[in-house]
Amino acid sequence: MGITSPAGEDRHGGGEPAEPMPFKFVAWGGSADVSFWHRLADFKLDTQKLTEEPVNISGFFAPCNQPHAPSYLQLMMESLPPDPGVNDGPIEVPYNRNRLPVPGTLHNTNTVETYNALDKPALLRSAADKIWDDIKSGRAEEDCSLLSRFLVVSYADLKKWTFTYRFAFPGLRMSPQATAASCQPACDFFTKDEAAGVLAACTEWRALPSGASLTSFLLNITPDAKVKAQSLKEWHDAQHEGGKVILAFYDPSNLPANPGWPLRNLLALASVRWGVTRLQVLCYRENRSGLLDLEHSPVLDIILPETPEWKEPVGWELTARGGKGSKFVDLGQSMDPVKLAESAADLNLKLMRWRLLPSLDLPRMASTKCLLLGAGTLGCQVARTLMAWGVRHITLLDYGRVALSNPLRQSLFTHEDSLNNGKVKAEAAAENLKRIFPGVNATGVQMSIPMPGHPVSSNEEAGVLNDIQRMKELVDEHDVVFLLTDTRESRWLPTLLCADANKVAINAALGFDTYLVMRHGASPLLDSDSTSDEAKSRLGCYFCNDVVAPLDSTANRTLDQQCTVTRPGLAPIAAALAVELAVALLHHPLGVLAPADQGTSLTDNTEHPLGIMPHQVRGFIAHYGQLVVTGQAFDKCTACSSTVVNEFRERGSDFVLEVLNRPNYLEDLTGLTELLAATDEGGDLVWDDELEDTDL
Repeated sequence: MGITSPAGEDRHGGGEPAEPMPFKFVAWGGSADVSFWHRLADFKLDTQKLTEEPVNISGFFAPCNQPHAPSYLQLMMESLPPDPGVNDGPIEVPYNRNRLPVPGTLHNTNTVETYNALDKPALLRSAADKIWDDIKSGRAEEDCSLLSRFLVVSYADLKKWTFTYRFAFPGLRMSPQATAASCQPACDFFTKDEAAGVLAACTEWRALPSGASLTSFLLNITPDAKVKAQSLKEWHDAQHEGGKVILAFYDPSNLPANPGWPLRNLLALASVRWGVTRLQVLCYRENRSGLLDLEHSPVLDIILPETPEWKEPVGWELTARGGKGSKFVDLGQSMDPVKLAESAADLNLKLMRWRLLPSLDLPRMASTKCLLLGAGTLGCQVARTLMAWGVRHITLLDYGRVALSNPLRQSLFTHEDSLNNGKVKAEAAAENLKRIFPGVNATGVQMSIPMPGHPVSSNEEAGVLNDIQRMKELVDEHDVVFLLTDTRESRWLPTLLCADANKVAINAALGFDTYLVMRHGASPLLDSDSTSDEAKSRLGCYFCNDVVAPLDSTANRTLDQQCTVTRPGLAPIAAALAVELAVALLHHPLGVLAPADQGTSLTDNTEHPLGIMPHQVRGFIAHYGQLVVTGQAFDKCTACSSTVVNEFRERGSDFVLEVLNRPNYLEDLTGLTELLAATDEGGDLVWDDELEDTDL
């Protein structure tokens, strides 16, 4: 029995030939819905990863229901296992009479070279052996869908969204071949009464939600033309009842005298399990109403060899031209460019998780909201690096406009952004982030940050109070706050707000050839477990090393002091370290309470997959050095001490306004004034570590 495509079939039907003649099966074809490839991409990235182990899948088909086109086996989204780790049995799918499931195996490779090197004859033999075992054991009579096992080999290039694949439908070959004594349309084969009974029995059987067992069945016709449908396992019982028993199968073929491919293995079952040499087969096809089409469903009278020999199986799907080869799908050309960009961005991170970082929490990164205070050299670099880590919610805050000198150092701006007095920095940065990656939710906020040492006049007071409230709302709405502004005093209010709200705060500051990247410690007013070891050893903030309050650092500046003059390579280094520190902290089980690590050697081990968790990183570009430093919180800190945070909680914006207008207020409040006076008088200072820990 050879395999031919529908276009090359010999047509014969009606009447009985002079002698039995070989007949040909119509080769089965497979197709894959777009939803299957999208699901396969997710399955590969999230579940299968680097493994090339075979995967149990399901294909779906229905009987041919139009004379001009055959029915194909289809792969759909539901063809793949629904949950990670589900790969040890058939896939359970809801019953649908037009989508009958048959089991298959997917061999998806990691490279096109592996795909091309697959031993396809061996894979086909292995699948055919399973069918043969199912026939001999009787499992195929219990579940006749096992006779239609199929294979899919594929290579998914998820960078380009292209898929190379090929179907195989293993068919058992016996020698000598089966022959057909006759082939007639069912309307001619059955008497009028039999036809009515067959139609009723088939309709009843077709409506049963029995899943895979529906694909073939027996029609038991009694001498008085009563017809009942039975399962294959009832063959011998049906023979003893004395009627006419016809094997029926859902036929995907549309040709009048050529049955579909599933019949091949059904004949093997009949030969091996039932020992028959003569068999009548109804090729069940439907009309558009979903009922048996008696006119277009042939009935074959088949003669089987008494002692067949079994040869190498056949079944690899041929190309449209009848040759060997693979199919190719390019979804990249038809996908929404935004969705394509999102998939490509996720791909980089998922590949990282495959090999090096299984604990990478991509959903958490995607949901983390980051507030960047400053959209200059540091802010631009931090924003771009955050996107590469999978952060999708970024808010940039800056008061300035893009200057002509900015685009060279600030990677989110172009020359056009600086023309006509320049675009608002924060808004232009957010817009350009979306141009780089449309999937990011970027927002620009133009506002100034109220700063100590910058007094507020009475006519400015309402606007400043509004800025204080807006700044508090922004800090509360975000998970991580990056302090990336040009001046020291502009970091004071955000530091206070982060300490009050117990937010992750990452600070990056630049000198000419030095940088500081640090994380602030937790709030000094943790409501729960405030006596824990983590709370007692609270890490310091950017202001904890100061013994004076932050003042106006912009007054009386020369041109070089008005600009941030640093070596051009410094900002990208500091920005990258700031983002890496934030990502590591987000993955640490203690979060903002994570203790500081000191290890700096390449041989140091850490239990955390992203490495050590430092408090401060200080870099010196002049001699390419870097130090990991730890600094504990200062109980007289003007920004994060419990005294300052408590005062803010009690007085709110009025407290901040007093700080802005009274240069020495913070020093008086925290005790720094007294401390400095004692120092000036030459008094001895005794640092009581236990007292300091208690105050913390």
